[in-house]
Amino acid sequence: MPIAWIALAELFGTALWFTPNAVIGDLEREWALAAPDLGWLTGAVQVGFFVGTLMIGLSGIADRRDASRLFAACCLLGALSNAALPWAGGLWPAVALRLITGMALAGIYPVGMKLMVGWAPQRAGLGLAWLVGMLVVGTALPHLLAGVSLGGNWRGALWSASLLAIVAGGLVWRLGEAPGVRKTSRDTPRWAGPSAFRIAGFRHAASAYFGHMWELYTLWALIPLLLATALPELTKTQLAFGSFALIAIGGPGCWLGGWLSLRLGSRRIAQIGLVGSAACCLLYPWLGLHGGLWVALFLGLWSLFAVIDSPHFSALSARACPPSLVGSALTLQNAIGFAISAGSLAWLLPAWSSLGAWVAWLMLPGPLLGLWALARKDVASG
Repeated sequence: MPIAWIALAELFGTALWFTPNAVIGDLEREWALAAPDLGWLTGAVQVGFFVGTLMIGLSGIADRRDASRLFAACCLLGALSNAALPWAGGLWPAVALRLITGMALAGIYPVGMKLMVGWAPQRAGLGLAWLVGMLVVGTALPHLLAGVSLGGNWRGALWSASLLAIVAGGLVWRLGEAPGVRKTSRDTPRWAGPSAFRIAGFRHAASAYFGHMWELYTLWALIPLLLATALPELTKTQLAFGSFALIAIGGPGCWLGGWLSLRLGSRRIAQIGLVGSAACCLLYPWLGLHGGLWVALFLGLWSLFAVIDSPHFSALSARACPPSLVGSALTLQNAIGFAISAGSLAWLLPAWSSLGAWVAWLMLPGPLLGLWALARKDVASG
């Protein structure tokens, strides 16, 4: 039951992540935005997430204090900053609000992983697969909300995401921290996160995650553009539903990967995802030059491979650490990973206008780095 509560809260809480992307057409008209401004709005969340996770990871607060209360407080902060977006009135106030939302998400996603590992320590790979699957569906959820918002009201899509985040905070507040975890928090050093990098198994699992993050969020941010290029006849509503489907397909992919990890191990599932991602990065420039439904289906396959490995990097990192370091180590790992994704977004999204489909080759080094890191012998096989 705790696994289901945490996974559902992750779904609702991470609905805050891509809200501007889902209504970018309306924001462009309201605020006279240019195409590269999407990179600022998306990148601001990643930078805010980096700052928030860095603070949590370095301070050790996720292990020294009740993580469920931290999760709930961040849900409320993120809901408020997201709900204020319609009153931003322009790009730079909106960027400031998205920075705050990103900082709030730092207490939702990695702290949710810490809670999941605490409540399901013997099934970390499976539990994290459910959690990350809900994260994937949650990040796609704004596109669904934009597609079904009453009367085409883009503000309603934003406020619906904020309401879901408040519900997420309430769910985890009621659940609380796993009983066994409370006993280990007193053993957590103040600089818990950095000390985890002394552990070779954690260091290499984290490096694989860093390569994965170079590709993942840039792909998700590009999906509406890639889909619109493949099927230019789509209406705004069809594009919203299509973008939701292409991102959300990673959710069932994560759940399938979690089930397979019980037989194959997290390391093998992570390697399968990275090989698939690398192949898709390599092939898409030739395929993407031609439009059509089959190109959209290929995007779905790419989206699935790009995230099926995500929970297993965290499972491998958690297994490499003692219980008193897990929350801080995973949060710091996320901090660095999302800093990498912010750089990828800032560089590769603007490159889309000049490179088009060939921008996929600039994502390829990420999966290749991940495969190299997982080949190290000190990475756990489970």
